Amino acid sequence: MDEIKRLKEIIDGSDDIVFFGGAGVSTESGVPDFRSADGLYNTPDVRFDGYRPEYLLSRDCLEREPAVFFEYYRQKLDARAVEPNYAHKYLARLEEEGKLRAVVTQNIDGLHGRAGSKTVYEIHGTTERNYCSRCRKSYPSDYIFNSKDPIPRCSCGGVVRCDVTLYGESLPEDAVEGAVRAISAADVLIIGGTSLTVYPAASYVRYFRGSHLVIINRDRLDYPLRPERDLFVQGSIGAVFSALDAAE
Repeated sequence: MDEIKRLKEIIDGSDDIVFFGGAGVSTESGVPDFRSADGLYNTPDVRFDGYRPEYLLSRDCLEREPAVFFEYYRQKLDARAVEPNYAHKYLARLEEEGKLRAVVTQNIDGLHGRAGSKTVYEIHGTTERNYCSRCRKSYPSDYIFNSKDPIPRCSCGGVVRCDVTLYGESLPEDAVEGAVRAISAADVLIIGGTSLTVYPAASYVRYFRGSHLVIINRDRLDYPLRPERDLFVQGSIGAVFSALDAAE
């Protein structure tokens, strides 16, 4: 495939690559996305009839109906048993080889870190961290999922919540600043497994001013590419990275 050959040339020719990824990176590990036909928001669950999914994952729900929030969170967002897939491992290897500078991810499952990536900007937070909303004490991911109390509590009495950006909350400043800085300085930006429709996260790719922009996605995106410099590769992110390895 000409696109695979061209992508390999781009990766081989750079040691300043940044990867920007979305839900499509983790669906190959069995993590459902949110908005597709089979996604979390379109899968009926009688336990939560009458609730909009966006509300169930919102700050309003956490504050007004915390027992409902945590029941939904425990049922739908537990990724502790999920394993990183080929894409996660390939990116970790590129970083180890000194070619990939950072991963910017919209996913909250922590799979990039578990695959071995060191510099990961989780711009929507992660289920792998929790903290007390009162005293800010940190708790591991198991704390909420294993708690027998409908509403997990800190020793100070405060509610222990996930370090995930909920609807109605701002994105974490440190992660956003790191992501924008990495994208702005990159020579190559690879975008994978995202439709670039979730804002403000999708707007960060516009900070890229480097040599090559690469988009890898199952569906073609309506995103401006520069002739002779940029590249679109149609396919799943894992299959494309596997083809790159096969082309060695």
